[in-house]
Amino acid sequence: MSTLGLTATGAALEAIDRHLPALLQDRVASRLGAQDADLWGAPARDEAAKRLGWIDLFEDSRALVPHIAQLTRELRAEGVDRVLLAGMGGSSLAPEVIAATAGVELEVLDSTDPFQVSRALERDLERTVLVVSSKSGSTVETDSQRRVVEAAFRDAGIDPRTRLVAVTDPGSPLHAACESAGWRAVFTADPTVGGRFSALTAFGLVPTGLAGVDVAALLDDAEAVLDLLIADDEDNPGLQLGAALGGTRPLRDKLVFADHGSGIAGLPAWIEQLIAESTGKDGTGLLPVVVAPGDPETVWDAPDLLQVQLVGEDDVAAPGHGVQVAGSLDPGRQ
Repeated sequence: MSTLGLTATGAALEAIDRHLPALLQDRVASRLGAQDADLWGAPARDEAAKRLGWIDLFEDSRALVPHIAQLTRELRAEGVDRVLLAGMGGSSLAPEVIAATAGVELEVLDSTDPFQVSRALERDLERTVLVVSSKSGSTVETDSQRRVVEAAFRDAGIDPRTRLVAVTDPGSPLHAACESAGWRAVFTADPTVGGRFSALTAFGLVPTGLAGVDVAALLDDAEAVLDLLIADDEDNPGLQLGAALGGTRPLRDKLVFADHGSGIAGLPAWIEQLIAESTGKDGTGLLPVVVAPGDPETVWDAPDLLQVQLVGEDDVAAPGHGVQVAGSLDPGRQ
């Protein structure tokens, strides 16, 4: 069974006690689960209505699984078992975390730094497939990476078309270009899902599935926690966490993240991107700061800091003001 839980202390606990009753009265969790765009108010309703496809991705994305599996089998039969991912931000962070947690090799190109790119091309091109991930289909950095890798394939005597896989929104410039060029495969993602929320779309599933992650089990895990997170219940950890992070008064807007054994590799860096890109409206942004356990920031009790501890099975001393977030996946699938 998959579980999630949260323990709050100090200002974080006060924020939960202050805001949770209104969140329950307004049925925020269940309305979010129903993709109710009115949650964001009249000025944002139309835009919000086009951005809520991530809610039930575990169901919509299951159709991708057999196609990913088939392509994986074809590539393995050709001796291609090294997956290189070109992508920025949400297109690369989630796959990187998923693959690392599963213990599967996925090499990510998320920079135009010449050293990183050249290092990726120094070995095993004959075993390599490049997944080009760009929601807009026009990301300059990703296209630059693609051009360099494509040239390397040609120099090695490999037809790039047999080693290029695209993940993009339908109708994007990349979608049209790769279909015209005859790339190995093109996967399209739901355009109503923002890049940073795309972990369970083709952006997260294609590169990790090709690398060897059991993506069907990943979708099962997402489905297993849905009922908990869309329940209008005081024990809903999603409501508690939202109230704790955004509801302290005065606002503790520097969130110090430390991973004390969550078992999810690279999770704080992914959370950093999610929060930093998703907040900041009306002067209420939050600044995530990722540190290691024991760093000075984890014990510094400044009035604008809120400690966020990601914990596993080991006992960790609770912060003076902050939250401990714990969770586990179905042990039968780990």
